[in-house]
Amino acid sequence: MPSFSHSAVEAKTELFGGLATFRNRIGSKQKVILSRQLATLINAGLPLIQSLNTVKGQTSNPALKEIIGVIISDVEGGATLSKALAKHPKVFNDVYISLIAAGEASGNLDKSLERLANQQEKDAEIVSKVRGALIYPLIVLAVLGAVLVFMLIAVLPQVQSLYEQLPGAELPLITRALLALANLIINIWWIVLIVLIIGSILGVRWARSPAGQEVIDRLKLKLWPIAPLFAKLYMARFSRTAATLVASGVPMIKMLETTAQAVDNLQVSRSILQASEKVKGGKSLSESLSGDPNFLELVPNMINIGEQSGALDNMLAKTAEYYEKEVDNQIKAVSTVIEPVMMIIVGVLALIMVAAVLLPIYNLAGQRFI
Repeated sequence: MPSFSHSAVEAKTELFGGLATFRNRIGSKQKVILSRQLATLINAGLPLIQSLNTVKGQTSNPALKEIIGVIISDVEGGATLSKALAKHPKVFNDVYISLIAAGEASGNLDKSLERLANQQEKDAEIVSKVRGALIYPLIVLAVLGAVLVFMLIAVLPQVQSLYEQLPGAELPLITRALLALANLIINIWWIVLIVLIIGSILGVRWARSPAGQEVIDRLKLKLWPIAPLFAKLYMARFSRTAATLVASGVPMIKMLETTAQAVDNLQVSRSILQASEKVKGGKSLSESLSGDPNFLELVPNMINIGEQSGALDNMLAKTAEYYEKEVDNQIKAVSTVIEPVMMIIVGVLALIMVAAVLLPIYNLAGQRFI
């Protein structure tokens, strides 16, 4: 069996960029397949090493195949599966590792892997729906921008050329203004391109910085009409992750710390960690979350019922199912708002372009030139 070193894997990950990195990227779907395959093999009674080797042989992604090879080497060297996975935090997050560790401790590793796969599928599905709802207006605006640029640099100059052949003819103000913009684009397009590229790079770097993430995460919870959508998304993600961890036997404090990382919003994460401190002080989870502005009221109420009935994992799962359905409804509501707004924007811009092209033609039709 070939030997692998952790440094070799990390060096390779950093070295191969661009297209190779994209092609070898380990997506959530591949991790779901990995979890399900391992769960099935372990449940069938195969030893862990043999199960990992089987999964490695069935994996088509080169990066994941190599990482599984490193994990096999670590496990053969005496490490637990959770510790072997923890050496690859870019692939296996804290939720994944915590569930594996809980499964190892309880002797139900196959069930933990199955819960992991279910949780990952639900999270990927809901994120995909949200992205789809938000990407639609961006695509429309991009297409509209391309059409407008074409009109500016291809159609309007022809109108200007026609007027230049007619003595005494003067273009309307709106046409002259758009022609000035067109000349700007044509003459200094390279400057515009450089500004756009630099602006995009700086924007991405800012968005990934702590200050940028703080602002973006706050806007997600405050900006209409997307705020209700993201609020319900985070409630669904919190409830689903918490239900999976509690069902696997992860202690309450560890569950809250892990879930705080999984929600992927600094504001909500901060609320969860504050609740964790209150739980350490002796309060119940429902009390700790009650009244928090970043948590919708139903969540602590459902948790309270779960605490009283001794079925916290079931109530969290039901809460997750409720908010997952609410996210679907909210996506439809956001789409209902966005579509007329986009139609108005398209209509206004189309009216400006039509006016800039047709007004000069109408003026020519109503005038005589010598």
